[in-house]
Amino acid sequence: MKPELRAEIRRLFYAEHWRVGTIATELQIHRDTVRNAIESHRMGPSPRPIRPTIVDPYKDFIVSVLEKHPKLRATRIYDMVRTRGYAGSVHQVRRYVKKIRPAQRLEAFLRRKTLPGEEGQVDWGHFGKISIGRARRSLSCFVMVLSHSRAMYVRFALDQTLESFLRGHVAAFKALAGAPRIILYDNLKSVVLEREGDHIRFHPSILELAGCYHFAPRPCAPYRANEKGKVERTIQYIRHSFFAARTVTSVEQLNIEVASWIEDIAHNRTCPQDAARRAVHEVFAEEQQSLLQLPEHRFECDLVKPIRSGKTPYVRFDLNDYSIPHQLARKPLTMIVSEHELRLIDEQGELVVSHQRSYDRGQTIEKDEHLDELAIAKARARELRGRNKLENVCPASTRLLEALVERGENVRSHVFKINRLIERYSASEVNEAISEALSKGAVGAEAIAHLVDQKQRSSGRPPKLKTVLPDDPRIQNLRVEPHDLRKYDDLGKKEDSE
Repeated sequence: MKPELRAEIRRLFYAEHWRVGTIATELQIHRDTVRNAIESHRMGPSPRPIRPTIVDPYKDFIVSVLEKHPKLRATRIYDMVRTRGYAGSVHQVRRYVKKIRPAQRLEAFLRRKTLPGEEGQVDWGHFGKISIGRARRSLSCFVMVLSHSRAMYVRFALDQTLESFLRGHVAAFKALAGAPRIILYDNLKSVVLEREGDHIRFHPSILELAGCYHFAPRPCAPYRANEKGKVERTIQYIRHSFFAARTVTSVEQLNIEVASWIEDIAHNRTCPQDAARRAVHEVFAEEQQSLLQLPEHRFECDLVKPIRSGKTPYVRFDLNDYSIPHQLARKPLTMIVSEHELRLIDEQGELVVSHQRSYDRGQTIEKDEHLDELAIAKARARELRGRNKLENVCPASTRLLEALVERGENVRSHVFKINRLIERYSASEVNEAISEALSKGAVGAEAIAHLVDQKQRSSGRPPKLKTVLPDDPRIQNLRVEPHDLRKYDDLGKKEDSE
């Protein structure tokens, strides 16, 4: 029965005092329908019967999970009940979770007032991505705000590593000419490694920084971002007042521009909650007297890590390769990386090489002296390989090399020329020529070449042609293994027979 019909029947019966039969005749319905509508205990829609669902056995578990984790996603709860035997779909779980999830409580917060120099707040802000060569880097913004005066320090960076986080603190303390006594943080991994209620295990590096500058690190309570609302609002202020519609050419230029913006605009605005409505820079000048004095030596923020190169004289860091002296290949080194420089220290603690750091990707940063030293070493190695090759294929060459050394000849030049003879003629022919030259007291590649050529002419065979190669050392130094070419001769004979 439609609600409109039920309401009309009850109006005619109770207000107009019509009889049941009259109402049924007028509305052209059955008398039982009229009686059903006017009975008081049947007023309102009939309750639907409660049917069992496939989620029923898991409802108690879902309720207990939501009591501990009110914001847990329904898909995660679905995975948990599925491991406990639930065979239904995620849709039933979503409907039940939506029905019983505790409503978010609306909470009022007290305004926090701080004394001069008492507190600062620190956080990272995300500002999209920036292209550097072939690399696509995330652009982040380190922000420190003094809670009393709202004076700020802002520094853009290409990552949110621990080293960049520490570097931002050191630069902020220097720019603000002091450090606050307490610094509030979110529960990020650069500050908090582990937390169980009020028991916090801080990162060792942040404790070293705090010990150097004498401030107390204090993480906010979980899910209490309002405790550091000043830095949160400052990031939004930077995003809309400074960064919006700005063309980013480089991080260095962006940091110059934001420093100018802070001095000209941000610190000239009215300080919130200041009764005298003074500007931020005026309140900050007063607060500076209450900041902690800076130590004599700045805190070192460089990344220090052990590293070992492979077969090639390069080390890899942050998607790029940096050259090292070839003598240090496969040896342990210590890498020290700052914002703009990469240094390598050997096992004796001596500086091996220093490179300018690249934020591109797939780049090879080299020093010419490293490649020149490697080329000289490779040439020396090729000379030794040439001697070994000559002695292996021509046993008589051992006495020849000794004679050349006794005479003070350039052994490398003679070895090179004799190896070229082996490539033109056979090794046995060159070996016989070496023996004959030694017997005649003729020591040198020219004499050996003359004897080999003389035997070639007397045998009536066609002369060997010298292979002419370009002067390019990449081609001159190629090692080519000879192959048997008789199959090509057989192919020619087969064509002639056909």
